[in-house]
Amino acid sequence: MKKTVLSLTIIMTIFSCNSVKNVNTSSVADAATLLSSLSSNSTIQQVSSLFSLLDSNNDEAISSTEAIGSVAENFTTLDTDSNSSLNLTELTGLLGLLK
Repeated sequence: MKKTVLSLTIIMTIFSCNSVKNVNTSSVADAATLLSSLSSNSTIQQVSSLFSLLDSNNDEAISSTEAIGSVAENFTTLDTDSNSSLNLTELTGLLGLLK
């Protein structure tokens, strides 16, 4: 229940931001749903799907403006090469942070 409420809060916050007007909102909603369902037992395929949904400009990286939820909260920790973006390998580090 807490994950659902958190996901809805995140989605509502994202929709209220002016910088997301050009983002495909169904992708953001799908990403929030997938993110809320992830656990430490999730597969790389699920993380790969999340990566595709979050990479709204299709540049093969997730910037801090594309990140949501626990990805945004842990962005600095996940960004192991400190280049201000996450690649798929770095995003898979999220699984280690989930309990």
